[in-house]
Amino acid sequence: MQNKRTKMQNNNSKTKLELKKRAYLYSLKIIKFIDYLDKKDFTVQIIVKQLLRSATSVGANIIEAQAGTGKKDFTNFFSYALKSANESKFWLGLLRDSKKANKDKVDQLLQETKELSNILGASIMTLRGKCRNIKRKTQSAKHYDEL
Repeated sequence: MQNKRTKMQNNNSKTKLELKKRAYLYSLKIIKFIDYLDKKDFTVQIIVKQLLRSATSVGANIIEAQAGTGKKDFTNFFSYALKSANESKFWLGLLRDSKKANKDKVDQLLQETKELSNILGASIMTLRGKCRNIKRKTQSAKHYDEL
């Protein structure tokens, strides 16, 4: 049993590290993408500022989650990361649909953003499920103590 738990913890740590690395690389891709846009265009200037802020916030919140004090903190920061990813999808979509950026490049970034969103969403659902199970166990223990 202990060996199985250790393997699960190692896999969990590896997954967290991979997510952190992936979010970091995503931020770098966004920065490189922005460098090639026409920043003389006023609309592009505004959208780029918002995109840079939201896209880099994904990784920053993932890292912040790992520094949190508990599961609730961890879940909250993952939720912020998910919201930032969703906001990034919006800005990327605007750049693509307004034809201010290369459609293929934007579609690649959108795909990566969607994948990060899916990972974050699944993690949040798992964490919320674990939090509910802990609450139920605590409530059951209190109920048992009252008997």
